[in-house]
Amino acid sequence: MEVGHGPEAMGTADLVIVLPTDGRPLTLRGPVVDAIRDAHGRGAIVAAYCTGSFLLAGTGLLDGRRATTNWSLVADLAGRHPRVTVEPEALYVDEGRLVTGAGAAAGIDMCLHLLRREHGTAVSNAVAREAMVAPRRESGEVHYLPAPPDARAAGGPRADDARVDDVLRWSRTRLHQAMSVDDLARHALMSPRTFARRFREVTGTTPHAWLRDQRLDRAEELLETTDLPIQEIADRVGFRSDGVLRDHFVKRHGVPPRDYRRVFGGHREPVTRHAPDGRPPR
Repeated sequence: MEVGHGPEAMGTADLVIVLPTDGRPLTLRGPVVDAIRDAHGRGAIVAAYCTGSFLLAGTGLLDGRRATTNWSLVADLAGRHPRVTVEPEALYVDEGRLVTGAGAAAGIDMCLHLLRREHGTAVSNAVAREAMVAPRRESGEVHYLPAPPDARAAGGPRADDARVDDVLRWSRTRLHQAMSVDDLARHALMSPRTFARRFREVTGTTPHAWLRDQRLDRAEELLETTDLPIQEIADRVGFRSDGVLRDHFVKRHGVPPRDYRRVFGGHREPVTRHAPDGRPPR
C-alpha cells in the first residue's frame, strides 16, 4: 500500500483507524504518535484492531482504559502495556473516542459498530448487506475457536451448524412472536440442552440474548425509518410493552426510544450521545 500523505493528513480527520501491520517492532515514529494524539485531543475518534492495537497503545492513549487485540496476542499486549486493561474475549471494545478490535474479521465488526453508533442501525445494516457480512456481532461475544478436525470428520459439532443457521434465519422472520429456547430447539430438531450448547458455540451468545439483540436491532431500524408509535414497534419486534422496549433501549444506548428517534430518525440531528469525557453512556 502506497500512502501519498504524511501525518499531517490526520489534522482534519474525524476518524483515524490504526491498521494492523506485520512489521516489527510494533512501534510508530514520533511524528505519527504526535499526530494521533493531536487528532484525539481535538475530538477525533481513534480506532485500531489486531496489531494496530499495539501501535495505538504505544501512543499512551489507552493507558487506564480497556482494549483488545487478536486472541493470540492478548498476553503480549498486556505484557508490553501493563497500564492497559486487555479484554481477551471481546470482539471490540468501545471506550468512546477510543475503540479497539480483535483479529482481522473483528475489524469489520468494529467498523460496523462505529457506523451503527454514529449513524444508526439502518446505515450499518445497509453497509453490512452490501459487504455480505453479519450486521452485528456484539462486543462481548467470544472469539470463535474451531472444533478439532477429528470432531468435524466424525460428524460431530460442525454437523449441527446448518441447523443452527436455519434457526437464525427462521426466527428473524418471527420476531413478533414469543419464542422460547424449547421452540427454537424443536425447529432445529435438537434437545433444548444440546441446542443451547451448540447455539453458544456457533454464535458466541445464548439464544435469549441473541433474540433480544435481534429485536432491538429491528426496533432501531423502525425508529429510524418509520413514524410508527413506540407501542406498535414494541409489538412488531416481540417485546411485551413499550416499557420493556424502553428498559432494553436504555441499557443498550443510555437513552429511551423517543430520544433515539430524535437523533437518528431521518438523521436530522447530530449525534451527541457521548459523555463529556468521550466515553459512551453506560
